[in-house]
Order: sequence, then structure tokens, then C-alpha cells
Amino acid sequence: MNIDKMKIQHAEIIHKISRLRELSRAGVTAHAQEIAQTVISMSSVIKVHLSAEDQFLYPYLEKVNDQKLKTMGVNFQREMADIVAEYEKFSRRWNTANKLINCDEAFRRDANVVLRKVHERMQREDNNFYPLVEQL
Repeated sequence: MNIDKMKIQHAEIIHKISRLRELSRAGVTAHAQEIAQTVISMSSVIKVHLSAEDQFLYPYLEKVNDQKLKTMGVNFQREMADIVAEYEKFSRRWNTANKLINCDEAFRRDANVVLRKVHERMQREDNNFYPLVEQL
């Protein structure tokens, strides 16, 4: 199965997470507008990515003969539900400059928790899951 587009989306999301880290270190209040815009644009990429996984990847894996890969797909899909819920809460909380101004530490704290989970999940997909999917 060709998952090049999903891998490109992972790279985009990782780039946006890195950018948020840079902006946060430089000052959340000072960079509130760009942080909010980055959160919004990252949310768009994540939504498209998750939609592709739900519409194409996971249904495809349900039909394969490889039981290990089927099980991995089910587990990854289930696990993602909790991460998505946390990310959606994060993105709603920090999607405008006004919400970020004078909330530097709160944003950093939330970003460290939520974006770490997103990043770690993508790393697991890239290293453990996608290579197996690509062999199909």
C-alpha cells in the first residue's frame, strides 16, 4: 500500500510542532498570532491525515491476511481516539492570539503534554507501523 502522502503529512505536522516549540521558547505572548495560526494550520493537516487513515488505511488493513498487521491497525486506531480528544481540546484552547496572550506557561505546559503524545505516536507509526504497511 502506498502511504507516501501520510508520511508527508507526518513530516508537516512534525515541522509545525518544531515551529511551535521555537515560538514558545521565544515568548508565547510575543508570538501569539503566529502560534495561533500554526495551531490552526496543524489542526487542518491532522484532520486530513486522520480522515485518510479512517477512510482508507484502517479499512484496507481489516481485509489483509496478516493477523499481526490487522491487530496493530485496530490497536493504533483505538489508541488514537484518546490522543485526538486531547489534541482537539488543546487546539480549541489555543487557536486565537487572545487566548495565548499572558498565558505563556499554561500554553507551554499543554503543548509539552499534548504535542509530545502526537509526536511520539507519529514516531511509532513511522518506525513500527508504516514500514509493515508499505510491504503489502
